[in-house]
Amino acid sequence: MSIPVVHFNFGGVQSAAAGQGRPYTVVYDGACKVCGRLVKLLTAWDKKRQLELIPFQNTTVLDRFPWIPSSAYADAMQLVGPGGQTWQGGDAVEKLLEILPFGGVFGWAFSVPGFGGLFARFYKWFARNRYRFGCGEHCQIRPLNLDFGEEA
Repeated sequence: MSIPVVHFNFGGVQSAAAGQGRPYTVVYDGACKVCGRLVKLLTAWDKKRQLELIPFQNTTVLDRFPWIPSSAYADAMQLVGPGGQTWQGGDAVEKLLEILPFGGVFGWAFSVPGFGGLFARFYKWFARNRYRFGCGEHCQIRPLNLDFGEEA
């Protein structure tokens, strides 16, 4: 199932909520220092400028990608491609390696039987513990249950 991407026009002008017109959008945790470093790496690696990189704390994210549950952003990185196709976590990393120049240098590992599942488990562990890496004490005490202000 594919859900169309939402575009916003105000007074005939497309708003920033519509993005930068790049084919892929990476939504990451802007409060995570390690994620911020990885975003710098992706920015440098993305020579063809195919990626838009935005933190999930950006106020336009929930409106732009209404099919992604808000809690998913706290659980894993999201990659949204053409037509709204979405990958998350380890699958998003695998897709990024397909997209980026010379990503195959690392991406071949996903063709090894069992590697994708093992990497997915590692990614989930890393995502749960990301505030313990690359940051000071204030990150370690950050609550992992983020409140998105949604009512059940």
